[in-house]
Amino acid sequence: MHHEFYPFADYWWFYASFIGGVLLLLVLDLVVFHKEAHEVSTKEALGWTVVWTGLALLFNLGLWWWLRRDLPTHTDLMSHPEYTDLLEKFKDPALVATKLADELSLQFLIGFLVEKSLSVDNLFVIVVIFSFFHIPAKYQHRTLFYGIIGAIVFRGIFIAIAGELMKFEWVVYLMGAFLIVTAIKMVRGGDQKIDPDKNIVVRLTRRIFPVSTELDGDHFFTIKNGVRYATPLFLALVFIEFTDIVFAIDSIPAIFGITKEPMIVFTSNMFAILGLRNLYFLLANAVDKFHLLKWGLAIVLAFVGSKMAILLPLHIKVPTLLSLAFILVTITASIVLSLKFPKKPTHAA
Repeated sequence: MHHEFYPFADYWWFYASFIGGVLLLLVLDLVVFHKEAHEVSTKEALGWTVVWTGLALLFNLGLWWWLRRDLPTHTDLMSHPEYTDLLEKFKDPALVATKLADELSLQFLIGFLVEKSLSVDNLFVIVVIFSFFHIPAKYQHRTLFYGIIGAIVFRGIFIAIAGELMKFEWVVYLMGAFLIVTAIKMVRGGDQKIDPDKNIVVRLTRRIFPVSTELDGDHFFTIKNGVRYATPLFLALVFIEFTDIVFAIDSIPAIFGITKEPMIVFTSNMFAILGLRNLYFLLANAVDKFHLLKWGLAIVLAFVGSKMAILLPLHIKVPTLLSLAFILVTITASIVLSLKFPKKPTHAA
């Protein structure tokens, strides 16, 4: 069983403030900066990617500053196993609290990096979804905006459930084994074709709502002859939400393999999701070039899974800084190799 430094019940105000801040940023993004529907240019997407990444790093800096001042006064600190282990090594309580603050901040950075990397794999699916439903580029930002809202809700629920389950060691081992299996399936699965029309969620949506075959601007619903119809834009949104839930099943256990602190998992996950829209517009036309990225992601998942399912039972701990270096090198190498050795075009027989 693991202990939390910042459980939700005691620090609900932090979670509430964070969610409020995220919602404020999203409202400003939609109402002020993207009020008019337009096609997002590569330059604009790059600028916003830098902004969202900068905000994540700025938050991490603020988190580090706050942790260094809060942890020494933490009422439950002395009962935490990580604290007692470090105290036995360094003897100085103030130094131990500082090292814990550094560790948690580093875990946020790794969680953000892993979630960002895994989300690139999600971009290919989004490209297919927009292409299948014939969604014009100028309406894609609004669709992804509401997709982000749904992702925040669902991932918040998943993280809360996973945080409770991770208190049991056998669940940690099971999640680790799941990540290893996922990594193997990722490299053995090949290029899987996606057919939104056969998806059970899309088919269920068609049964619940009459669906129009035509778009009505950036509206999710339209009225025809007094009847309310869902537009293809709504179907695209439903499928995007569904795929994010599927991807969250992989990414959330992966981050819990890096940190056991739900607050770090939640905040790093949210910041990675906030920048997903702009990452999509930045890489949408080039995502197919990163054909070796799945190997890098598979290695990262297998690495994190091995830490949970193999090394943890053996009481072997990989230093967080070493984990960060390994993940950075692996992802960077897979991207560089993808560009250096382009995927050979497939010719129809």
